[in-house]
Amino acid sequence: MKVLQLFFFLLLSTCHLYAKLPDITPKDVTNKLNEIMKAHASHKQLTSTIIERTLQNYLDELDPTKTYFIESDIDQWVHPSPTLLNQLLEDYNKSNFDTFRKIHEKMAGTIQRRHELESQVDIKHLPKQVKIEDFKDLSWAKDDQELLHRLAALKALQMESVSKLSEELKEKSLQRISKRQAKLEEEILTNDEVQKERYILTNILKATASALDSHTAYFTPDEASQFMISVQQRLFGIGAQLRDDINGFTIVKIVEGGPAANNKELKVKDRIIAVNGEPVVGMDIVDAVDLIRGEENTPVTLTVIREVAPNQEDKLDITLNRGEVVLKETRYETSIEPFGDGVIAYLRLHSFYQDPEHSSADDLENELKKLKSHYNVKGVILDLRSNSGGMLSQAVNVTGLFISKGIVVSIKDDEGNVQHLRHLDSKVAWDGPLLVLVNRASASASEIVAQTLQDYGRALVVGDDHTYGKGSFQTFTLNGLKSLSVNPKGEYKVTRGRYYTVSGKTPQLTGVISNIVIPGPLSESEIGERFGKYPLENDFIKENFDDDLSDIPFLQRERIRLLYKFDLQKPSKVYQPYLETLKKNSAYRIAMDKNYQNLLKEVKKNKDVESESTEEFGQNDLQLQEAMNVMRDLIFLMHH
Repeated sequence: MKVLQLFFFLLLSTCHLYAKLPDITPKDVTNKLNEIMKAHASHKQLTSTIIERTLQNYLDELDPTKTYFIESDIDQWVHPSPTLLNQLLEDYNKSNFDTFRKIHEKMAGTIQRRHELESQVDIKHLPKQVKIEDFKDLSWAKDDQELLHRLAALKALQMESVSKLSEELKEKSLQRISKRQAKLEEEILTNDEVQKERYILTNILKATASALDSHTAYFTPDEASQFMISVQQRLFGIGAQLRDDINGFTIVKIVEGGPAANNKELKVKDRIIAVNGEPVVGMDIVDAVDLIRGEENTPVTLTVIREVAPNQEDKLDITLNRGEVVLKETRYETSIEPFGDGVIAYLRLHSFYQDPEHSSADDLENELKKLKSHYNVKGVILDLRSNSGGMLSQAVNVTGLFISKGIVVSIKDDEGNVQHLRHLDSKVAWDGPLLVLVNRASASASEIVAQTLQDYGRALVVGDDHTYGKGSFQTFTLNGLKSLSVNPKGEYKVTRGRYYTVSGKTPQLTGVISNIVIPGPLSESEIGERFGKYPLENDFIKENFDDDLSDIPFLQRERIRLLYKFDLQKPSKVYQPYLETLKKNSAYRIAMDKNYQNLLKEVKKNKDVESESTEEFGQNDLQLQEAMNVMRDLIFLMHH
């Protein structure tokens, strides 16, 4: 098996990059897909199901806002017959993509209709209170009238955003929106047959790769270079992640330690509408990011719209100095909470990291040693909320701080081979009361730690009802991390398999299920693997509490058994006698807490409330405060 760099990651968002198209042929498409499927965890060959998904993806690639096609244009491809699917399957294996060329030509024929409908949109009487959520999970318009209404709503959203600009910039922004649309249409209508063929074949590869599962993807060379920036985790900019919301670029995350975090003026949910006076509404996200990035220590001014109250927004100009951004969270933080004659230790881990000088496991172990040397530590809370993962080896080592020897996680690859990753040191950094605090954004390596500690009965998992649910791992063909070299025909990432904890369960789709539900700002959020397109199904392997070393070569097995099989971590039920009492006490406190109830009402109404905004409910972190209460109860019950 070819060795590829392995990363566990949480896919937060994707965007289509209109980049330089690769020089690929129909045969390249078939060959590249065969490479991908050879490595894929589940799909080793094309099937009619994959072809049907590919058709849907291809249509979405051409018309992502669903503002060109109507149902009758594409019904034969949206609802393909078994005969058509079989024909497409046969054609695909022969590198014959005539059906996709027909879809492309149909798209070209819809452009004039859209222009005619746009001319009918009454600018003076646009729909009121249009929300970006209205464009989520759209179905295809049934007829011209529905398409006209959708175009009017889109125009209303754009006009509402540019209305915050000066007249000069407003006009410039509207021109940019038109220019962007014209550029996309030009790619469709081009008379350059070579460019048209590359455009069609690139979209076919994208559509087919992403039809295998929600994490497998094909990158053009330019997209691959952009992706390598995120893999290397270094760039010069402001340290913020953006989402293209049609009416501007919304800040979805501020990277700890970056210029935006240090400046403190920019906020999550701010919507950028201009950069250095240049309007960006309607601009491609790649171009907008290029405007924001620049040389170190140079200023950049962002014009943002901030919601200050329902239906009330402010326009602000925020100037930041660009700086080197290392795309990783603040690594960890610790604190103590006095309790009786001792303390509760609080450890928050933002990512699973390792470099020549530091690692998440070593840093946490050192912090625990310090705390135990200065205080009478009675319990530990390990906070993995919004920790999207990191290095698999560190997930094993962090788990090993709380268990003796034993299997932590098992990986099953695309060939069905199972490899067990073990903690091999019987020394335990903390063997007392332990809670793992999670939310719906705790993913991947975080889920390994939480579920393994839960499996062994070493910890109770508390927080949101479940975690993100990413139980798969991917490999990347991007192997030129130092030279920035990419394959001129494009690169790909592919889902190679699933991981399982010692109980044989994978958190894929389901996430880790909390022992005690303590709601928080993300408790109603529709985030997680199950909301992705075509996620892998859940699965299980046999439990491995009694490690038979079956993945170790036979000749080495007995020698390793002598060194390893003593001091194995045994499953424990130490918390079971107290669980119902802990649940009842927590539910009662939450029900009686007016601030908490106000937070829960807001969360239900808005689906998610940013952590920073919870201050208005009386405390900085109500979810953490209740986890502390649960720990106090647990310590009390275990000692009485």
